[in-house]
Amino acid sequence: EMKLFLLFFFCRDLFAAKHSLKHVATGSSGVANISEFLSEMVFDGIQAGYCDSRNKILEPRQDWAKKILDDNPQQLKSLTVQCFVTMPNLFRAWIFGLQQQFNQPAGGKVFPVIVSGCEWDESTGEMINFLRYAYNGEDFLEFDMKTLRWIVLKPEAVITKQRWDTDENRIKYTVKFLSTTCPKWLKMSLESGKHSLQRTVLPSVSLLQKSSSSPVSCHATGFYPQRAVMFWRKDGEEIHDGVDPGEILPNNDETFQMCVDLNVSSVTTEDWSRYDCVFQLSDGDDIITKLDKKVIRTNCGKIIPVRGERNVLFAVSNIMLDFFNTSDFSSLEITVPGNTAELLEKLKQDPHIQTQDPENNVQIFS
Repeated sequence: EMKLFLLFFFCRDLFAAKHSLKHVATGSSGVANISEFLSEMVFDGIQAGYCDSRNKILEPRQDWAKKILDDNPQQLKSLTVQCFVTMPNLFRAWIFGLQQQFNQPAGGKVFPVIVSGCEWDESTGEMINFLRYAYNGEDFLEFDMKTLRWIVLKPEAVITKQRWDTDENRIKYTVKFLSTTCPKWLKMSLESGKHSLQRTVLPSVSLLQKSSSSPVSCHATGFYPQRAVMFWRKDGEEIHDGVDPGEILPNNDETFQMCVDLNVSSVTTEDWSRYDCVFQLSDGDDIITKLDKKVIRTNCGKIIPVRGERNVLFAVSNIMLDFFNTSDFSSLEITVPGNTAELLEKLKQDPHIQTQDPENNVQIFS
């Protein structure tokens, strides 16, 4: 009875209704053919919106996300300003400051990244927030909501921490974003997209092996949601020795895939039948696949996740950029390099780009 209770408790926690909203903003400098500002918003692992400042792309990637913007035209206008003007300008300022601090040449390659968002546990009501800065592939700073201070993740970030810890406007904005704006948009996204987001799609499960001496990979693909687990068993008991679990990765069709490898080098032919792979998806029956040489495919090395445009964002490190409220940022002290002035003047003259936040009536340029 105790085992059954523990199993029930574990499964209940594993498949608790948790929803996440993650925003990834990526800047670049000194790199040809890559936009100086890219951004995407990801809800429960699915790309919901995308921004590309260079190619003037700002679009929802889901019907439910489009409906949110259709129902809130002022938000769309605000997003346009933030995607094409405000955020690129802020990233230029950050890049310029880092280049000055690290004595890097103005034309050097720079990749700053901001990863922020929130995760909501529907069963407990707990909301977890996160905001982290990275620079050229290394973690730089993260914000601590308990102390309202910045945590150094790289020694070189101490100077920035000291400056930002005394920047009350930045702290005020960050707290508002994490505690109010992100949770608001998470729940709005959940409500608008509940019909598609709460669906269940079972995967196809295959056994894959590169060669007879390679591990056998249990590969599940095409499942949704991403709240899934997969493991190997021997004689009906979960095993960990010789098992190498992989992470859940997105496909290009709004589903997910994962692999769990089993080292079979020490497994005798007679013992193969004692092993099986178990895939568990929330609200679904287990999918059990017996370890059988007859069904193993030998093209595991060719199966890779297809991630489309997301590769660009994560290779150099999600889009409701209203997270970055212009009125909050307008009070931050931002020093823009002198050579940006001409570009800003051109942006003012572009009829497709507004230079004023229509929601808060805040002038972007002075």
